[in-house]
Amino acid sequence: MTMKVEFWSDIVCPWCYIGKRRFEKALSQFEHGTEIEVIWRSFELDPSSPRQGGDLVSALSKKMGRSIHEVKQMMAQITNLAAQDGLEYRFDIAKPGNTLDAHRLIHFASDQGLVEELNEYLYRAYFTEGVPVSDIEALIQVALKAGLDENATREMLASDKYTDDVRSDEGRAQSLNVSGVPFVLVNDKYAISGAQTSEVFLDALRQAWNEAHPITVIGGTGNSCDDGNCLI
Repeated sequence: MTMKVEFWSDIVCPWCYIGKRRFEKALSQFEHGTEIEVIWRSFELDPSSPRQGGDLVSALSKKMGRSIHEVKQMMAQITNLAAQDGLEYRFDIAKPGNTLDAHRLIHFASDQGLVEELNEYLYRAYFTEGVPVSDIEALIQVALKAGLDENATREMLASDKYTDDVRSDEGRAQSLNVSGVPFVLVNDKYAISGAQTSEVFLDALRQAWNEAHPITVIGGTGNSCDDGNCLI
């Protein structure tokens, strides 16, 4: 019996990539890791953003009400944190933009059994390679790296397919009062908000698993040694 883990994230969210890597580390250490079903849920940090978002530093400065210097300091700090988890962040070449199509592509890849591969390539494309993940042609190239069929990917992206799935994920997040990502829900019970340590993720997985798979003692008590009841 598998256990469900839902992971809400956005491709342009720096904490999401870090959280993803830490969760993957926890999953690799979890005794029942092969019995976990990970479902990647969509969450657009800014659904109203244009397809091409312009200069990232300037956009964040305006959005956050911080100076250019302060934004660059924040970027440097999170770049250093990402490096501790083996990730290379290049905010200087990052190209922000609308992520709806990227999320639709993730749902498509999930149906093709390639969602893990696509997710990783999308994050790497945006944060390390400076690829505009809002651009259709760029998304197709990322999809090819993940093993998706080019013609099927083009056909999907040219339609509005999976838009309802994205909206459904976001609606579920809203019902759970999710205001930011990453957000992880383990077995519909344990919620983890933010890019917590791999130890936090691992503890949640173990606790949820143990509760879902209680041990039943057969044979009753007796014929055993315990404290105060043994001839020693």
